[in-house]
Amino acid sequence: MKLEDVKFDAEGLVPVVVRDAVTGGVAMVAWANREAVRRTLETSRATFWSRSRRALWVKGETSGNHMKVLSVSADCDGDAILYEALLSGPACHTGQTSCFHNPLGNVVGTGPAGLHPPQPISADLHPPQPIPLNFDLAPLFAVLKSRRREKPEGSYSTKLFEKGLDHILKKFGEEAAEVIVAMKNPDDDAVAGEIADVLYHLAAAMTERGISPIAVNEALAKRRRGKP
Repeated sequence: MKLEDVKFDAEGLVPVVVRDAVTGGVAMVAWANREAVRRTLETSRATFWSRSRRALWVKGETSGNHMKVLSVSADCDGDAILYEALLSGPACHTGQTSCFHNPLGNVVGTGPAGLHPPQPISADLHPPQPIPLNFDLAPLFAVLKSRRREKPEGSYSTKLFEKGLDHILKKFGEEAAEVIVAMKNPDDDAVAGEIADVLYHLAAAMTERGISPIAVNEALAKRRRGKP
C-alpha cells in the first residue's frame, strides 16, 4: 500500500497509533494529515496534525521526548496508521510512559450495562492490575542531566559527577555485586531496592559518558527484530 492509497477522512486526517518498538505497548494515539505522514516517512520523526492549533507538530519538539519512527504501516482498510517507534522518554504529556494509564475498571460481566449486573467472583479470578512492561527511567535521566549541569550543593548525584566516570563505574560495580547477593535471598523488596540502585548508577555512568537512552533502545529494538 502507498501513501496515496490511505483513506483520509473528510477533514483530510487519519488516526495514528504509536507503538513502542521495544515493549510492543501502545504509547499514544494522535491524528495526521497527508503531509504529516509524508514528513514522518522522510525524517523518521513522529509527525502529526494538531486539530486545535491547525498545524503540524513533531513529538518531542517542546518536551524533548522524541520518537524515532522505524516503520509506518496502514491497516487492512487503509483508514488507520501505525507508527512503530523508539521512545526517548514518556509518551504522555503527564509524564506517564503511555497515554493509556486511566483504567476504567475491571471487565467482569457481559451484556449491556445495568441489565446483567456482575456476580461476585472469587478473588483468584479478578484480572490483575496492569503493570509497566519496562522501567520508566526518563525522569531519572532528566534529573541526572540537570544535576550534572547545575551541580546543586548537597546532592549525591553532584558528588558522583564531581568525582568523575571512574568513581561512578566503581559504584556501579559495587551495586551490581549487591544485586547478585540479594538475588540469592528471599526478600523481594530488598532485591528491588538493589536493582534500583544499580539502575541509578548505570544511568549516572551513561549520563557522564554521554550515552543516550535512545541508543540503548535502538540496540534493543534491533535484537527484538532479530538483527545482529
